[in-house]
Amino acid sequence: MIKLRHLAAASTVALTLAIAVPPASAQWIVYDPTNFSQNVLTAARELQQINNQIQMLTNQATSLVNQARNLANLPMSTLTQLQSSIAQTQSLLSQAQNVAFNVQRIQAAYSSTYGAAPTSGSNASLFALAQTRWQNSVGAFEDSLKVQAGVVGNIGTNNSAMSSLVTASQSATGALQAAQAGNQLLALQSQQLSDLVAVLAAKGRADALQQARDAATESQGQQQYKIFSTRSGYQPGNVTMFHGN
Repeated sequence: MIKLRHLAAASTVALTLAIAVPPASAQWIVYDPTNFSQNVLTAARELQQINNQIQMLTNQATSLVNQARNLANLPMSTLTQLQSSIAQTQSLLSQAQNVAFNVQRIQAAYSSTYGAAPTSGSNASLFALAQTRWQNSVGAFEDSLKVQAGVVGNIGTNNSAMSSLVTASQSATGALQAAQAGNQLLALQSQQLSDLVAVLAAKGRADALQQARDAATESQGQQQYKIFSTRSGYQPGNVTMFHGN
């Protein structure tokens, strides 16, 4: 009886061990919620870091593109046109007749032609000086009209250059292009101011020569009257105008 009990107990233990111990080839899948959550958070953080790096690279690429635009040169230049206009005005000024825009030449002309009238000399020499002064005035007024005509001729060229520069400034892709367009607009303004100075100088020269001519003519008239008044007095004589029968 005791043996049977021992045998039954041993059988029960063996059966229990047989059920509890899995075969060697079988694997158990164990789900750990805490570990799974940590893995998900780690993956999310790594993904966020990757997104941040992508955004940083995108920003750097955009910055490089903007820098390239800001450093791009203006694809046009009006410098040649402006230099041509200035050269034309300078050429007209250099063609000034008789009394040029030169300090030494002006001083020489005033010493020889516009100074005080000579106290001696023939009427022919005085007439020659007056003729020279008249020619100088006429030539100066002609020069002034030429300069004015040249400046008026530059208006069309300047208008075309201004339109091109304004269009280029408005469509500039970067700061450098906008700055270069602005600088060329300032250069155009300087050229227009130089044209204005040229017109005023030519007109002022003509007016000054005419005023100098008037003053010299007055001085010459006074000198001629003085010479005439110092001559020997008039000696009256008998004059027969009609012969009687």
